[in-house]
Amino acid sequence: MADVVDMAFAGALTFSDEGVLFVGDNHKGAIHGFETPGAAPSASTVPVSIRNIDARIAELLGVGLGAVEINDMAVHPVSKEIYISVTRIGGFASQPAIVRVAVDQHLSLVDTSSLAVQSQVLTEFPDGETTFQIRGSGGGPLPRDIAKGAVAIRSLAIMDLEYHDGDLFVAGVAYDSFRSSLRRISYPFDGAQSVTAVEMYHITHDQYESRAPIRAMSVQQIDGQPQLVAAYTCSPLVLVPLDELVDGAQISARTIIDMGNGQPLDMVPFEMDGEPMLFVTNNSRSPQVIPVNGLSGATAVTHEDFERGPKLDLHPVMPFGPTGKPVMFEGVPLHMARLDDEYFVSLTRDAYTGDLNLDVNPTAFPNRIHNLFAEMDFPGA
Repeated sequence: MADVVDMAFAGALTFSDEGVLFVGDNHKGAIHGFETPGAAPSASTVPVSIRNIDARIAELLGVGLGAVEINDMAVHPVSKEIYISVTRIGGFASQPAIVRVAVDQHLSLVDTSSLAVQSQVLTEFPDGETTFQIRGSGGGPLPRDIAKGAVAIRSLAIMDLEYHDGDLFVAGVAYDSFRSSLRRISYPFDGAQSVTAVEMYHITHDQYESRAPIRAMSVQQIDGQPQLVAAYTCSPLVLVPLDELVDGAQISARTIIDMGNGQPLDMVPFEMDGEPMLFVTNNSRSPQVIPVNGLSGATAVTHEDFERGPKLDLHPVMPFGPTGKPVMFEGVPLHMARLDDEYFVSLTRDAYTGDLNLDVNPTAFPNRIHNLFAEMDFPGA
């Protein structure tokens, strides 16, 4: 009989190489590792699309469309099934759920009570009382800005999860004083964890910061050692050698890129022509493809390398660094993951209809082109 986990929130997701699904619970301050067995699919991957995936999930959960919040997405490394963490709102309470999308596009609710699980409670967890400050622009705060001021800092306690070589790396806010932290937790869980406080120089803001947490990250081999490539809000990209992540340390991440204003959503490793790449999505700009080899030998910057003052997107220095290239993506990718060596899966908001669709597309061109009427669409092209 599997242990029953008192999970209050299903947020950030990632898998181990063997198929352990790690789920971040921001409300309880815990990481849960569910053993999710799965067999390799019998057929090769082909591009598919599930239109209005949020409506399908709402129907599965027995709630209205507006009562579903999608939090993250991950792909099982063996079965290639897609797991989506959601919050269902109804009956004066919100409940977590995890939805599985099978290779044949069938949706089902994951029964976590039937899965073997290990849980790790986080140390240094925000108390839930501290909230964001209220701010607006162009004439003062609007009602939606005021509502943002009621959100607890605890909601950022677990922002991203990355599994690498037996360790789970957890990015988020550990303290009510807004300190950005990286946790390193070995798996199987043994109750121990290291917490490293991280600061970085933010080119756009022209200041050193330890408040906003890392939003998306990936472990890559750079300059002959494993390093965490991490993206922050607004949107600096930094390098952190893994050997610096020790308990109680206060470190300075090496800022090497600033893509400009916006909020990174996902950082997806893949290969193109045999070369390692990172596909970085953002809620405010086109995805950026960054060659990992281009990060080797990159120069870290400090405040001494720039003129004083904030730098918006049109500033001559922006974007800064070996930023790679912005690439076309039709619509808005809310979450993205690598399905296999040839395909991405994305939760994409349609630019014209507003539909939220689940798309599987090739890594070489991860787009649907139904909204584009270009030269090649005309008769005789």
